[in-house]
Amino acid sequence: MPTYHFIGIKGTGMSALAQILHDSGENVQGSDIEKHFFTEEALKEKNIKIMPFDLANIKEGLTIIAGNAFSDDHEEIVKAKEMGLEFYRYHEFLGEFLNRYTSVAVTGAHGKTSTTGLLAHTLKQNIPTSYLIGDGTGYGTTNSQYFVFEACEYRRHFLAYEPDYAIMTNIDFDHPDYFKSIEDVFDAFQSMAMKVRKGIIACGDDEYLQQIQAKVPVVYYGFTEGNDFQAKNIQESSEGTTFEVYVRSTYYDTFTIPTYGNHSVLNALSVVALMQYESFTAQEISHLKSFPGVKRRFTETEWKNGQILIDDYAHHPKEIEATIDSARKKYPNKDIVAVFQPHTFTRTKQFIDEFADSLSQADYIYLCDIFASAREKSDKLSINDLLEKVDGATLLNEGETEVLNNHQNSVILFMGAGDIQKYEEEFKQLA
Repeated sequence: MPTYHFIGIKGTGMSALAQILHDSGENVQGSDIEKHFFTEEALKEKNIKIMPFDLANIKEGLTIIAGNAFSDDHEEIVKAKEMGLEFYRYHEFLGEFLNRYTSVAVTGAHGKTSTTGLLAHTLKQNIPTSYLIGDGTGYGTTNSQYFVFEACEYRRHFLAYEPDYAIMTNIDFDHPDYFKSIEDVFDAFQSMAMKVRKGIIACGDDEYLQQIQAKVPVVYYGFTEGNDFQAKNIQESSEGTTFEVYVRSTYYDTFTIPTYGNHSVLNALSVVALMQYESFTAQEISHLKSFPGVKRRFTETEWKNGQILIDDYAHHPKEIEATIDSARKKYPNKDIVAVFQPHTFTRTKQFIDEFADSLSQADYIYLCDIFASAREKSDKLSINDLLEKVDGATLLNEGETEVLNNHQNSVILFMGAGDIQKYEEEFKQLA
C-alpha cells in the first residue's frame, strides 16, 4: 500500500483530502511550514503525521500530492520529481478520485463552503457520503455512494473535475491577481459547465448564471418567478429561518434552517433542488434544520457583557454584506461591530470602494493591517488607504483589542481570510 505525502498539508483543501484518504484506510502523512493553522487540529485528532518541510521527507515509495500554493521550485517538489515519484497536484488527484462516486461539485464566487457543508450534512443523514469542505473538513468512508466537494475557480483549477452534478451559487469578480474581468470569470464557469455529466443546479437570480450553456439539464433556483425551485414566504425567528419551496410554481414543502439571511436561504434551496432531483423525499431533505455549520463561517461565541463574538471568513465585499445582514437578522437589538482584515493587496486595491460601502453597514468599524498572500509582493497600498474611505473607521493593531470592551451588548464580527483569528484570541485573553 502506498503512502500519500501531502506537500502543504495544512491547506484547507489539502487537510480535508488527507482526512478523506486516511478515513478510507490509506497511509497518509504531510509537511508544511511550522506556523499553526486551525486546519491541523483535525489532522492531529486522526494521528496524521505532520512534518516541517525538509528534503529528507521525500523517500522512495511515496505518492506525492502537492498543494497549489507551492510552485514547482519548492524543494520537496523538485526532489520528488527528480526521484520520479508518482506526483499529483491537489486538483489533479481530486479529479481522478471523484470518479469513484456520484459526485457533486459545489462552486461559485461566494457560498461554496457553507453550501458544501449543508449538502454533505443533509445527504449523510440518509446515505453513506464522503465529503471535502473548504474549511479543512474531510470525511471518507469506503461504502460512500456520494462525494460532495468544494470546487474553486481560482486559476481555473475546477476544470480538472468532471463531476456528475455541479451546484453553481453565483458568478462574481474575485481573485483579481488571476482573473482579468467578470467576463474572464464567466468564461471559466462556462468551461466548467461543459464538463458536468448529469445536471447543473444554478442560481437563476444571478444574471451570469442565466447565460450558462451546458450539455446537461440546468435546473434554476432562486427567489424570482420563473425559477424551477423558488423560495417564498420567508420567516425568521430565534430558531432560524423558515421558507416555502415551490417546484415549477407548485408548492412542494416548507423547510427550516438554523441560519439567517437571504444567502443562507439560497444555499439551502440549492440543496433542496439537488436532492429532489436525485429523488430524495422532503422528509429526508428536512435534515437541513440540524446543520451545525462549518468552521469560520459565522462561528459564534457568547462572551461577557452581552457580547457575541463571531469568526467569519468573509473577505469579499458581498460576503461582508451577507455576514453583517445575518448578524442584524439574528441579533436585531445589538450593535454590529465589524473588525475586518483585508486579504491580499490585489483584492484590496481592486475592491477598495466596495469594501468601504459594505463595511459602512456596521455600526462601528475597526480595520486591521492587510494580510498579504504568499503569492504577491508588498504594495504601495496600505490599510490607511481603506481607512480614509470608511467614515468613522478606526485602525486596530495587535495589542489594542481591549478597545472592543467598550462595545457591550454588541455583536463583534471578526472577518477575513488571513489570520484575523489572532485578534479574537487576543481579545478573549483579556477576560
